[in-house]
Amino acid sequence: MPSPCRLLRGAMAAALLAAAGLAQAQSGHCANIAAIAVPGAEKQQAACLDDLSTTYLTATGHTDASDWLPLHSAATRNPTGLVPGIQLDGYFPDTSTTNSYQGWNHDAQFVIRLPDNWNGKLVITGAPGVRRQFATDYLISDWVLAQGYAFAATDKGNSGTSFYKDGSTPGDAIAEWHRRVTELTIAAKDAVRQRYGQAPALTYITGISNGGYLTRHALENRPDLYDGGVDWEGALWRPEGPNLFTYLPAALRNYPGWRASGDARAHDEMVAVGFAPGSEFLWDHHYAVYWDLTQRTYREEMDPGYDGALEAGVPFCPSGTPFCDADYAYAARPPAVRDAVARIALDGRIGKPLITLHGDLDSLLPISTNSTPYADLVNGAGRTHLHRFYVVQGGNHVDQLYDLFPDRLRPIAPCYRAAFQALERWVETRGQHKPPASKVIPREGTDLANSCPL
Repeated sequence: MPSPCRLLRGAMAAALLAAAGLAQAQSGHCANIAAIAVPGAEKQQAACLDDLSTTYLTATGHTDASDWLPLHSAATRNPTGLVPGIQLDGYFPDTSTTNSYQGWNHDAQFVIRLPDNWNGKLVITGAPGVRRQFATDYLISDWVLAQGYAFAATDKGNSGTSFYKDGSTPGDAIAEWHRRVTELTIAAKDAVRQRYGQAPALTYITGISNGGYLTRHALENRPDLYDGGVDWEGALWRPEGPNLFTYLPAALRNYPGWRASGDARAHDEMVAVGFAPGSEFLWDHHYAVYWDLTQRTYREEMDPGYDGALEAGVPFCPSGTPFCDADYAYAARPPAVRDAVARIALDGRIGKPLITLHGDLDSLLPISTNSTPYADLVNGAGRTHLHRFYVVQGGNHVDQLYDLFPDRLRPIAPCYRAAFQALERWVETRGQHKPPASKVIPREGTDLANSCPL
């Protein structure tokens, strides 16, 4: 008699083969395009395209390269070959207007891509940072579509540096992100069913930065919708800390003095709050581009009362300036601020397999304040058997910086892709082929931008 494990693996393989077979039965370029209605969408438009890759989408106006160009290394190669299929663009009902794509000036926008040659599976993602639905087109969409996945992404319901204006109470804008991911997942599954005649056999969720945070939250709160996920440097929110506010003010307060004079005390304070020794060569870029803007806008979202009538404080203010975010002391703020953070906090209680990757030189979301403590939460929740945590040596928050420092950094993209394949084996063999144990991935190899064996 076949073993239970063999029967489970056989059932999984049969489901995938059935889905792929039905897709072939409903094949033909852009079959069923006129019949697809994205559930709940206020607006949608469908396009039959000869290729769903970013090269073709850019040339034909079906993506916005400004959303994804700054995120990947120029050395990172994507699969070649045409991926014909359907692209669905549109939006769900919403009252905010930060997303101007197509001149719609309407948030809760989505993109769904349905390849002609479907593998029976679906990938869901949300935008990193405060970007829009196209932000992972190069790093994720191109790669999974080439494998036959259907793909769907959301702008999270608000975007841009004034995202904090969405909602009426602290934390509303970020809380909406999770509702939009759930909304998209349910709708995309049905769109897949309409296109291919069968719902996806497997659905994975994944994302970068805030998208990694969305992945963690989804697997904690809606594991029924997914079969697993890969979290690429997700943010951690905890009301007691750590969170952005427990380390970014220290960076804003201390970095200018260290840069000007090499003040050892200032340097030690930055290391004490989580910035990795050895990441100093990245600090100037992060001070200029990320730290100030991130602190002010997210603090405005969670604690708008700190700066009175101002919105998002005073840019690049020296310590001592009234309402300066360099002097923000999260622990001293009213309990309502921690209550706002608690609304969107993580607890580690994942319900499906999750792989986390984080660079040890990340200088926006340091590993010691975002992924190491998250792994501890997962362990404390008794879910370690569902989690792997890979530390990418030389990895930082944005792969593009590898092009500036190829002798000290490594892109995370190839490690992410290896981790995604490991997740597939883990899930699709019902745990019979588990990923390697949590570990450090050393910075070694001859093609760091395209190879990363786990």
